[in-house]
Amino acid sequence: MRATSLPIVSPLLDAPPRRIALLTDFGRGPYVGQVCLRLAGLLPAAVPVIPLISDLAPWRPDLAAYLLPGLLADMPAGTLYLCVVDPGVGSDRGVLAMRRDADWLLAPDNGLLLPLLHRSPQALVYRVTWRPAQLSASFHGRDLFAPLAAHLVQGIWPEAAAVDRETLVGADWPAQQSVICYVDDYGNLMTGLDADDLGAERVLMAAGQRIARARTFSDVPAGQAFWYRNSLGLAEIAVNQGRAGDRLSLGAGAAVAIIEPPMLAR
Repeated sequence: MRATSLPIVSPLLDAPPRRIALLTDFGRGPYVGQVCLRLAGLLPAAVPVIPLISDLAPWRPDLAAYLLPGLLADMPAGTLYLCVVDPGVGSDRGVLAMRRDADWLLAPDNGLLLPLLHRSPQALVYRVTWRPAQLSASFHGRDLFAPLAAHLVQGIWPEAAAVDRETLVGADWPAQQSVICYVDDYGNLMTGLDADDLGAERVLMAAGQRIARARTFSDVPAGQAFWYRNSLGLAEIAVNQGRAGDRLSLGAGAAVAIIEPPMLAR
C-alpha cells in the first residue's frame, strides 16, 4: 500500500496534545504493549502514553461509546485519546479525528465517538484519508492509529477533510442507552444511563429484579443489590460485597429497564 502524504503543521494543531491515553478492547495479551512500544519509537521520550482502559466490551463500539464521556470527564486537558474498538478493521470503514476543546480523539467511524459528540456541539470532526506505507489487515491500532497519534502530538496534520457529523455511523444513536455497557473486575455493571438524569427515586429492573438506588455500598446490607451513581456519572448496578454480574447472570449488552417512580397521592 502506498502512503499518502503528510502536510506540515496545521493551525488546528496550534497547541498539540501533550499525552496519549489508550482506550481499547484489546484485553490481555501483546496488543496494548505493542501499541505502547510503537508509540515509544515514534514520540519524544517526554510524551507519556497511558493505557486508560483495555477491556472494553470486545467488538462492541455501541457499548464502549457510552463510557467515553465519563472516562474523559475531569481528565487533564491537552490529551489525545486513541480509541480502538474496531470490529471492522481491514475493511473500508473510515478513520476519524475529533477535536474537542484542547483534546483530540482518534477512532474508527463505527459510532464510538457519537455519544461524546452529542455532548460536544462545538467539536470538530475530520475523516482521515492518510494511510502508512505498511499496514496490516488486522492490527490498525498499531499500524495506523498509533502513527496518526504520533503525528498529531508532534503537530503534524494528516490528509483529512471535515465531515458532517450527521453522516457518521451512529449519528442516529440515542444520547443514553438502557443496557449494560461494561462489567468491571468486581462484577459491577455499568449502564449507559446518566445517573443524574435518572434521579434518586427511579428503580431499575434487571434480570426480573427491582433494584433501588443507594448512595454507596455501605448504605445497604451485605449481599444486597442496588444501583448508584458511579465515579463516571453513570448508573451502575452492584452488590455490596458481592458480584452483581454473577448474582443477576447479566453481562455486557443485557437490557435494563427504568421504572417510573410512583405518583404521589394528592
